Amino acid sequence: MGVEIRLEGEQPDIDVAIVGAGISGIGMAAHMQMLCPDRRYAILERRAAIGGTWDLFRYPGVRSDSDMHTLGFSFEPWRHEKSIADGPSILEYLNRIADERHIRPNIRFGTRVLSADWDSAAGFWRIVTEDDNHRRTSLTARMLYLGSGYYDYDQPYEAEIPGKADFAGQIVHPQFWPKHLDYAGKRVVVIGSGATAVTVVPAMADKAAHVTMLQRTPTWYASRPARDAFANTLRKFLPERLAYAITRFKNVRLQNFFYNRARTQPEKVKAFLTERLKAMLGDKYDARAFTPPYNPWEQRLCLVPDADMFEAIKAGKADVVTDRIARIDATGIQLESGRHLDADVIVTATGLKLAIAGKIALSKDGVPIDLADHYYYKAVMFSNLPNLAAVFGYLNASWTLRADLNAEYVCRLLNRMKETGHEVATPVLSDAGALTFDDVFDFSSGYLQRGKHLQPRSATDMRWRLSQDYVRDRKFMKTDPIEDGVLQLAHPDEAMVTVPTREAAE
Repeated sequence: MGVEIRLEGEQPDIDVAIVGAGISGIGMAAHMQMLCPDRRYAILERRAAIGGTWDLFRYPGVRSDSDMHTLGFSFEPWRHEKSIADGPSILEYLNRIADERHIRPNIRFGTRVLSADWDSAAGFWRIVTEDDNHRRTSLTARMLYLGSGYYDYDQPYEAEIPGKADFAGQIVHPQFWPKHLDYAGKRVVVIGSGATAVTVVPAMADKAAHVTMLQRTPTWYASRPARDAFANTLRKFLPERLAYAITRFKNVRLQNFFYNRARTQPEKVKAFLTERLKAMLGDKYDARAFTPPYNPWEQRLCLVPDADMFEAIKAGKADVVTDRIARIDATGIQLESGRHLDADVIVTATGLKLAIAGKIALSKDGVPIDLADHYYYKAVMFSNLPNLAAVFGYLNASWTLRADLNAEYVCRLLNRMKETGHEVATPVLSDAGALTFDDVFDFSSGYLQRGKHLQPRSATDMRWRLSQDYVRDRKFMKTDPIEDGVLQLAHPDEAMVTVPTREAAE
């Protein structure tokens, strides 16, 4: 069977516009160079450097909360001894990949994507960008790949706390850490108990006079060595790539097992985590401070590498206070219990503010697109939207696991489109009412619940689902065909799909 020959109209500047030079964007570029070397791409990065999250966050001790054998890419072994890596090590990893694979020349730094409009007649995206001097330029791309993360880079979540203006010291948010903040010998209060707070507390405890983690609600913690002895031993006897693959397989399976156990047998997991905490904290264990009112993995389980926070607590350098804030005053924080926490520095580790699609104004033929009106398709594309892909990583595992899956899928799709001579790929959902809704965020974390209304929808059907099961997803994505009866490959003049709104679907 031959490929249909068509007269070509206006051609796009590039085949794929990748938004973001963080893990998702660098991963997509690397996959394209391996699997689609004939395709032209550009990475549009608003910042001046590679790294995304890891370039933005500069707070003390910034590190991964996943092991680097799964946060690292499937195609590039993690070489450091520490598998729970700090921010600079992760940046070095990403920069090395960008240079060794000659990705950097394709990155347009200082380029913020303002809008992207799908031109149905032409069959590509018309993109408007802005540089650091507010100069605007236009770009056209056959496909738009969003590797822009899931939170707002410009605005963190700031909890409403009365009295901030009265504080005589300094208040900082970890998302915008001051470069030269001097906290040596000072009293520090860190508000929050999530992954950021758990990182900041032990990192600041070495220099500060004392660090208090002030939490409204306790968090479930697990500890493991920062160095993976299994991985480091394998590397001594096996080729690097084989050792990495085995370690990655082991870590994925263990994580998946523990998550499923937490969901099916929460009382057993709670007892296990509690016993571990008691052993690590000894007489410093406080049930009120370390017994959350929810089951493990109803919110993300916080990792404490080498038990560093617990060691700081045992050494008297840090403590945990469970209470509610009445107000901030000139010298610290007044609690509802009547207690006062004296402070010179207050760190508001109160969380992230979710954003969808990097806050890009998406539209189709000039009509605004609200992704919340659409369903995920295979966790990579969206119902009835052509040539649009994105990465929303796993909530219960490493972000990169999904980034790898999605990049590989999009490359397979691009190759199939080339084979068939088609330019437009659209996951067609004609009857949303036939789907059974599935909660995308089956987690009670505040930042997820606050941004839930922004997110695309998810169903129980695997093709329309944002799953949290990497093992199952990997098998499905590799075995389910590109042309699955849902994805429509077409030419621009054939791909005229009516976009239903959420209200119409219901």
